Amino acid sequence: MKIGLVCPYTWDTPGGVRSHVADLALTLQEHGHKVSVLAPVDDPAGLPPWVVDGGRAVAVPYNGAVARMNFGVKAANTVRRWVRDGEFDVLHIHEPLAPGLSLLACWVARGPIVATWHSSHVRSRMLSAGYYIAQTAMEKVRGSIAVSEDARRTLVAHVGGDAVLIPNGVRVAAFASDGRLPQISTGHPTILFLGRIDEPRKGLDVLLDALPSIMAQVPNIRVYVAGPGDLGDQHEHLHPALAEVVTFLGRVSDEDKARALRSVDLYVAPHTGGESFGIVLIEAMAAETAVLASDLPAFRRVLEDGKSGALFVNEDSSDLAAQAVRLLGDSAAREQLVAAGRTRVREFDWDVVVDDVIAVYESVGMPGEKVTTDIRGQIVGRLGIRPVS
Repeated sequence: MKIGLVCPYTWDTPGGVRSHVADLALTLQEHGHKVSVLAPVDDPAGLPPWVVDGGRAVAVPYNGAVARMNFGVKAANTVRRWVRDGEFDVLHIHEPLAPGLSLLACWVARGPIVATWHSSHVRSRMLSAGYYIAQTAMEKVRGSIAVSEDARRTLVAHVGGDAVLIPNGVRVAAFASDGRLPQISTGHPTILFLGRIDEPRKGLDVLLDALPSIMAQVPNIRVYVAGPGDLGDQHEHLHPALAEVVTFLGRVSDEDKARALRSVDLYVAPHTGGESFGIVLIEAMAAETAVLASDLPAFRRVLEDGKSGALFVNEDSSDLAAQAVRLLGDSAAREQLVAAGRTRVREFDWDVVVDDVIAVYESVGMPGEKVTTDIRGQIVGRLGIRPVS
């Protein structure tokens, strides 16, 4: 098949949707399909040949964060040319109502369209205000995928319709391979944080608030913070005592992210909300690193209520500190989490998940059909895809 993937968020900035699209594209190509990805790009140097520059992104408030997306007349013309020249058998649009390339693609495209819903909104003013616009765009979508129960509920509440539940995938082999990040110490207990450091819902402040208590009981602790953001501002506001143990790595490549995860004793995900899945938890488990995460509903589901990763009370820095100290002092407990995670992550390997995505592609290719309840039942029966309810 010739498959077009649309990513609404800039290709230059790490994020769950961007990682999902990149890994899906690579896996589809490994399975013999021809793939083109359209995404906003700030720096086109070094783009993979299968990624098409969708134009420079601008900052847009979306889903409790500031996302970098591209929209406007020039972007619409880019989408139109890409769709026309691609002659895709299936167009797969991620976050179809994100105000940028994805929504534009819904408007201008013809032929079979699949949409994947990633985000979780308890209440979205943007989607509610744009309900009729959403309906116009969604009329063309023949098949919908939700990466989680929360993402599916967002679809039902704001737009209507339903979706097949197919979780985020991870290229497990890429995270399980050998190699450490040389910047990370080998002689100290270590913690890693991954995420945009100036985005409050990623919870870096919760971790930093917990750090004095952790340092009091684990005095030789080292904490590594990887992700984009204003490093100068972080250094300026960091307490001098914390500056001795915290290292800001800045933006890291996908390869260095995997190396960083493999190099630490504990990955901490202190996110405070707005998460529908938690792909970074799966990445940490694939790297065979113990996970400690806030007890958001999405995180609880991924971590099997604490079986494959430890949990602490959301936004409670004292509980975070207590759980981190416990795990850093108990290698057997960490290894138990690693072993459970090693089993859990097999369910999310892209080599497994991609078959379910391809089944949806094949179903929407039926002339005049949508992935209705009947068709969804056929997919479930053939491949065991679990529908959400």
